[in-house]
Amino acid sequence: MAQPRLITLTTDFGLNDHFIGTIKAVLLGIVPEATIVDICHSVQAFDVLDGALTISQAYSYFPSGTIHMVIVDPGVGTARRPIILTAERYHFVAPDNGVLSMIYDREERLSVRHVTAEHYYLQPVSNTFHARDIFAPIVGYLAKGVDPDRFGDEITDYVRFAAPRPKPVDGNTIRGVVLKVDRFGNMITNITQHDAPQLFQPEPPPFKIVVGKKEITQIHTAYAQGAPGELFGILGSMGYLEIAANRGAAAQVVGVGKGTDVSVTLEGAAAERAVTT
Repeated sequence: MAQPRLITLTTDFGLNDHFIGTIKAVLLGIVPEATIVDICHSVQAFDVLDGALTISQAYSYFPSGTIHMVIVDPGVGTARRPIILTAERYHFVAPDNGVLSMIYDREERLSVRHVTAEHYYLQPVSNTFHARDIFAPIVGYLAKGVDPDRFGDEITDYVRFAAPRPKPVDGNTIRGVVLKVDRFGNMITNITQHDAPQLFQPEPPPFKIVVGKKEITQIHTAYAQGAPGELFGILGSMGYLEIAANRGAAAQVVGVGKGTDVSVTLEGAAAERAVTT
């Protein structure tokens, strides 16, 4: 892998405090020539699944050699391990709490190392700001050209979880869940085009999508196709079925949020043929 100089940051720190600026200061102190790109600092606080979803949607658009720093760390100060994941084109630095689970699922060739080389850390190490004192120095020295094997031994027992998948209810219905609500109020489900291909055909069979107490019977291919106040389904850029409203917050209209069940019923369709478990 070529010596990287591009670093990305994905965190749940927000922008109201000094955290992100301090992390960048540490990085630039080690490798002043680095380019730092903010992917997102509005990951839902403490939400490892939201962090995993966020980095999984962005990482592959960056040039080879990019180092992705992913910090959603409710276990900061505990015995959870700092790790380096090396994939074919990228490095990832994160706590070993499952936040890289969707990367593990997508990358065929990878190695994971437990960082134990504490001489790279800033001293003293705060119990509450490992992003500054542990993870940023690791990223900085990786960007400076230190080989990953200098940081610690390879491990195979890293933490990973399976993202929730839609499941068949009966011969015509599958049930999924709202994974997140974006800033526009669109409800992003875990149902993909592969799970229910009939739903996304140019002329789908009669169907209904039920979320909360609302029943939806329209699929559009653009947000602007919806009538004012109309709830509809759309295949979003993340590859998932979204529940949306034209220039409105669908989540507010429905009155539900993340974790809500979503069912899709297709008349005459066999959910068993559509859903992959």
